[in-house]
Amino acid sequence: MFTTLYILFAAIQLLLAAYLLQPAFLLLVYSIKKLFFKQRKIIRSEGDKDFSFAVIVTAYKNLQLVPPLVDSVLKQTYRHFKVYVVADGCEQTDTGYNNDPQVKVLAPAVTLSAKIKSIDYAINNFDQEHDVLIILDADNLLHPDYLSVLNTYFNLGYRAVQTNMLAKNNDSVYAQLDAAGNYFSNFVDRRMRMELGLSANIWGLGIAMETTLYKEVVYNNFLGGFDKKIQADIVKLIPQLAYAEEAIVYDEKIDSGDALETQRTRWINAYFKYFKYGWNVFVTGLKRGSFNLMFFGFNLLRPPLFLQISGALFFAAFNLWIDPTLSISWIAALIIFPLSFLIIVAIMSTDKGVISSLLYLPLVFLRQVRAFLHIGKANKAFLQTPNNKVIYIEDLLKK
Repeated sequence: MFTTLYILFAAIQLLLAAYLLQPAFLLLVYSIKKLFFKQRKIIRSEGDKDFSFAVIVTAYKNLQLVPPLVDSVLKQTYRHFKVYVVADGCEQTDTGYNNDPQVKVLAPAVTLSAKIKSIDYAINNFDQEHDVLIILDADNLLHPDYLSVLNTYFNLGYRAVQTNMLAKNNDSVYAQLDAAGNYFSNFVDRRMRMELGLSANIWGLGIAMETTLYKEVVYNNFLGGFDKKIQADIVKLIPQLAYAEEAIVYDEKIDSGDALETQRTRWINAYFKYFKYGWNVFVTGLKRGSFNLMFFGFNLLRPPLFLQISGALFFAAFNLWIDPTLSISWIAALIIFPLSFLIIVAIMSTDKGVISSLLYLPLVFLRQVRAFLHIGKANKAFLQTPNNKVIYIEDLLKK
């Protein structure tokens, strides 16, 4: 009995160490590839097909941020698209572009209160068949070449593509910290996966996929975690879930501690609620002998960063009574991880404000602990993170 418990105890430590040291390993791979291999370039060919894109914008109770987003879509260099704005629970539905033939504003008679339902509502009201659908939030903006880049990726044969989410604002420490977290996860879960020919994780926005592929996903729960469910399903249906770093979507970053708590409460709740999907993907990978699926499932099971750090601190202290050598190993891991985090953010961002904001990471840790204590709220209501930064794409690109 004691031997079994000790093996289990050691296995848990090994698993946690693998998660903590993965960024450092990927940094090593990145350095080797940069030194010895040429960077991959995506180039459009003359015979490429012009895919028809449905750009779905989900707005809940407020259309304040929708006009700048629709404006950014209408200014795309690629023209084969239509925008579907789902004004869920909105008192007024005028976006300023309602009369544009490439824009359709939908107002559900009954409030849907769920992103998944809004997406389905848009699909059921398509004016024409669209090859690909793109899911956006109301606070997003698109770079003018966004759809052009995506068209090239779909011509390469990819059936689902996650695009690159960058910060729309960095006017507070929390916004900078939020952006730093995005840079880190973009590197670990997207850029390096794509470099290694593996499937990338998706965000809840900026994901483009074949319309027929999306329709194969069946939802049983509508409160949060939409991205957890969809990626766990589609990754098993396609060879690779791609990442298009050149296709840029701008997203509003949270600008206060309270907003961060709301956001993290939703994310942490989704992790536990959809934990089973990660296990399912991992087991499916084992059965198929697919390293891509096993690695994807392994990372879906990865705990939130603050839980990883908490676990490492616990094992560093606990092992003082069992094996001091292991304590030293955990201390080393607790040094390597933040250094890796800092280097990755420095590689991905040239914004000195984002890098200097990392000094305030302990605040994020404490806020995430508080969010963890309130995860039950996410099961009872739709937790919306407040967004209020009205800016148009021309002004953003001038910064």
